[in-house]
Amino acid sequence: MTPRFFSNLILAVFLTLFSATTLAQRDFSNVEIIAHHVAGNVYYLEGAGGNIGVSVGEDGIVMIDDQFAPLTDRIVAAIRELSDSEIRFLINTHVHGDHTGGNENMGRMGVLILARDEVRVRLAAQAPADALPVLTYSESITIHLNGEEVFAFPVPPAHTDGDSFIHFRDSDVIHAGDVFRTTAFPVIDTNNGGTLDGTLQALALLSGTAGPETKILPGHGGVSTRLDVIAFRDMILDVKAKVEPLVAAGNSYEQVAASNPTADYNAQYGDPDRFLRAVYTQLGGELE
Repeated sequence: MTPRFFSNLILAVFLTLFSATTLAQRDFSNVEIIAHHVAGNVYYLEGAGGNIGVSVGEDGIVMIDDQFAPLTDRIVAAIRELSDSEIRFLINTHVHGDHTGGNENMGRMGVLILARDEVRVRLAAQAPADALPVLTYSESITIHLNGEEVFAFPVPPAHTDGDSFIHFRDSDVIHAGDVFRTTAFPVIDTNNGGTLDGTLQALALLSGTAGPETKILPGHGGVSTRLDVIAFRDMILDVKAKVEPLVAAGNSYEQVAASNPTADYNAQYGDPDRFLRAVYTQLGGELE
């Protein structure tokens, strides 16, 4: 086993413990859940964590993700302002706790949880039975409710190895999970199977699925268009093109970072370090 293996293992353990400790210490008392209409039957809930998609109607409600457990009552109350119908389905876009933290509460309420096979496997290692998806899929799945086709489909390993996009076809809204975000550089979670090439493939799939009028809901950030997705993918391609020859020439990560390959985008997306480290290692660089 290589030193890199041990360093990655230690990092994964640290991040798991850090996330659990951070959640335990986090104060959610002032978090407000705000509903925004997107299009047709579809809304999204803004709070703490990933955007929650909600499709409402007389036949019932479909939720996409559920943020953190301490917020469940407020999330349900916000949904009740939109509709009194039963919350029937919850689809997880991926495994991370800011999107699945309310699963246990929703499962105990009798909500049917759906996700990719990979999400259930990863959640089973860290969450109680009530938090686990009871219906999993490896190919696309469609829920027909309220005159709406809710089409969930897997994408290549991108943010994680369990990412899904959910297309509300009649409202023409796509929830992209954390593969696409407007608030920061991409997060390529290699510890949970994320990849650089898969991120590029998934974003190409997203822009190809969307039409010119499609509303795209990112995992974090505001409602966007396919042109925003294309620009996000082009940014990644640009950074990759700048980093790849530096890695091939044997530059250390510190040397690559010093060349500032994300300079044109830092003002928009913030600290590039985590993203740049992922790009560097995905292109074959060795972190010391």
